[in-house]
Amino acid sequence: MSCNESPVRIGMILPSGNILAESQIRDMVPATAELHVTRLRLTGSSDADLDGMLTDLSQAASLVADTRPDLIAFNCTAVSTRRPGSDTEIAERIERETDYPAITTGTALIEGLRALNARKIVLVTPYIDAVVARETAFFEWHGVKVLGAHGAGINSNWDMAQEPEARWQDMCLAAQDDRAEAYVLSCTAIRSHRIIAPLEEALQRPVLTSNQALAWLAMRRTGVAPDRSGFGRLMKMPVEDGSNQ
Repeated sequence: MSCNESPVRIGMILPSGNILAESQIRDMVPATAELHVTRLRLTGSSDADLDGMLTDLSQAASLVADTRPDLIAFNCTAVSTRRPGSDTEIAERIERETDYPAITTGTALIEGLRALNARKIVLVTPYIDAVVARETAFFEWHGVKVLGAHGAGINSNWDMAQEPEARWQDMCLAAQDDRAEAYVLSCTAIRSHRIIAPLEEALQRPVLTSNQALAWLAMRRTGVAPDRSGFGRLMKMPVEDGSNQ
């Protein structure tokens, strides 16, 4: 980028209890990309918690739109995969209310799997069983076969963030399935981005995480090459300038 060009600005909407996504996304996007964040109330994963996060979506979207972003990213996996179509509905609502393009974590994971031509996955999450089941149904609706779905039974963003990277690495390795074409380590609130590369080496398959997929799709939609050092095969996929595919 030349000194005369404006940096890419990404507006991001996060769950209020998420203490990890900002730093992970910043690690995975170029230094020239600016990240502007607002939050919506979400600390647990009950039905009421997940439904309630969208109550003030219009206000959060309008606040982050004041930064005049190139893109608004709704970064919550459990809410954007809550049911088939919820990812696009959230993005379309943001777009209607702000006139800025929008993406969600659910869409990023699906587009990431498509870019890698991966149709059979193992899903590993920190979630309670009900959330794991809904996320599984979301992937299956998009034509992705979930060979195994594994949750850790953790309810809150805070408790998820207290678990070390080794917890998720061990869960992925224990869930190894030779039929899998990719592994999805799902949730924006866990320590995951530093274990993508070692997991890919051990499993010999692509590994997608929620924050990695979101960062990749945000860069793809804005036509900026992501930082490709150490964050998995997805970050090496070609970037299409201004793509909305």
